[in-house]
Order: sequence, then structure tokens, then C-alpha cells
Amino acid sequence: MKNTSIKDLLEKYAFAGSYLEQNNFDISGKEEMTIEEYLATFSEEEKEDMAFDSESIVKGLEEYIKQMLSFLGEDKNDVQSLTIIGGTNKSGEAESFGEFTISTGEIIAIVGPTGSGKSRLLGDIEWVAQKDTPTSRQILINNEKPDYKWRFSTSDKLVAQLSQNMNFVMDLTVAEFLDLHAESRMVENKEDIIQKIITCANDLAGEKFDLTTPITSLSGGQSRALMISDTAILSKSPIILIDEIENAGIDRKKALSFLLSQDKIVLMATHDPMLALLGDKRIVIKNGGIHKIIETTDEERSMLHEIEAVDQKVQNLRSSLRRGEILTSDSFK
Repeated sequence: MKNTSIKDLLEKYAFAGSYLEQNNFDISGKEEMTIEEYLATFSEEEKEDMAFDSESIVKGLEEYIKQMLSFLGEDKNDVQSLTIIGGTNKSGEAESFGEFTISTGEIIAIVGPTGSGKSRLLGDIEWVAQKDTPTSRQILINNEKPDYKWRFSTSDKLVAQLSQNMNFVMDLTVAEFLDLHAESRMVENKEDIIQKIITCANDLAGEKFDLTTPITSLSGGQSRALMISDTAILSKSPIILIDEIENAGIDRKKALSFLLSQDKIVLMATHDPMLALLGDKRIVIKNGGIHKIIETTDEERSMLHEIEAVDQKVQNLRSSLRRGEILTSDSFK
């Protein structure tokens, strides 16, 4: 910061201007100076009248920038990997692996019978477990024990989780809801970001909606589409956990592709064979523990085309039913 001009500082950290304004500093015409050079233009009498000393102002600005970056989630942009260190299953038996590392840009499917413990694994990751949950698993970030703020802070969220049921209770339109989130993230081009989110959401949802739609009137599929788009574009959380996206009423393949394009680590609990094979690997859960980890084989990937074709036929049938059409034996061809 010592060698950075005020102009460059504000270009990089636009919110720093608020700190200067709160301290009654007028930087007009002084933007090419560094902050220390600018403060040196004040006489000792002026500093006394304004009740400040240069060292405290510089340290205060540095701390302000650090706190704002933390609040906005910018300090999580360097997350490259997540490692799961094995714990125990419901019977207290050790899980059948040592540790498993997932890198940014990977899709990992979590499969197993209902009640087997898929959501428990998602919960361990969201909580950034440190051998202090019922499974005794430990989660590492970039091969290190993570910062505790990612566990307890309401603003510093390492993980964004999209659950099966998403219901809004606020009396807001879609535009108002997105504007609030964009405002909290202090994005400069709110209108462009909001338009990008609604466009993406409508690309995922079966039924279109617009910015004037009350969020309480959105269907389950529309709500999920909106939150996936919002999470991918506005959220700084580098890890996305999805619980049974196949029940969301959205184009799930597009949703996964979109999330991956935002450089996220994506884990999804699923019963859908197409989604499971879209993943790079799948974690098999049994009796509350990780039973095995399977890498998707070339043969499985070759089957994916056939599974997608069948899935598309099923989606077409659903669309026909929604349009009120009569199904015939030719409908599935």
C-alpha cells in the first residue's frame, strides 16, 4: 500500500473510499499521491484539529480493507482443494479410505440408499468438520486445517449448500431480492449482474419468470434455478453442495455445467445415474460411512450418451404432460 497511489488503491478496492470519507478526508486532486504522501500534506495543527495521526490512519485503512475482503469473500478465491480424512460409520468402524482430495473444477457424486448418510457427509463438509461430528471426519482446505472463521462466521462462508426444499418467506420481488444480495456484495455493476442471474435462472427453469415476480410465488424448480444462478454468480463460496438436484424441476445438466464454469468444487448427493456418471468420481455411502470411492470409467462414460437419450425422452414426456397433450405409444420414440 505504501507505494500505491490513491487512484490505484480505489480502483482495486472501491470500498476504501468509504473509509476516507468517514474520516473526513477530501482527496480531490490528490489521487496520484500515495496515502502516506497525502497525509503528509496536513500540518501538525490540522492533524490535531482533526484528531488523527498518520500511522493510525494507514493501519486503520489496511485493517478496513482486510475486513471488507473477508466480508465479501475475496479471501476464499485461492481455495484449490478440499480433503476428506476418514472417520467412522454408524457402527464405529473405520471408513475404508485414508484421505480423499477434491480439486477445483471437479464434480463429485455422493450415492447410497436413502438414510445411508449422504446428507451427513455434506454436513461435515459444510461445517468443515475437525473430528468433532458423529462421524469423526476431518476436512482440510488446500491440505491445511482451515481458518475457524469459516465455521462460525455468518458472512465468511466457505460452502454454499443448495438443499432439496427452498422456500422464500420475504415479501420481495425477484429484482428486490437480487438487488439486496448484490448491494451486500458491493458489486459495482448491479444491473448487469442481476440481468445475468435472471437470464441464467430462466435457462435452467422449466417455467419462465421475470424480475417483477414475487419470490414467494416461485415454484420449487424456479426457486432452485434462481438460487443456483445467484450462488454461481454472486456467492464467493468456492465449494457448492447440492442435495438431490434431480428433484429440482430444472435442467440439471446445464446447472452443473454452469456451476463448473465458475471454478467451483461441486459435490452432489444424487440417485440419478446420469448425474452420477457426469461426475469425475462418486463416493458410495453405506451405514453412515464412506464405503468406497469410484472413479468414473471409460465404459461408464460411453454409456452416458444412451442414458442421456433416455433422459431426454422422459423430459419430453414431462413437457407434453405439462402442455396438456395426450400421450401415445409413439411419445417415447
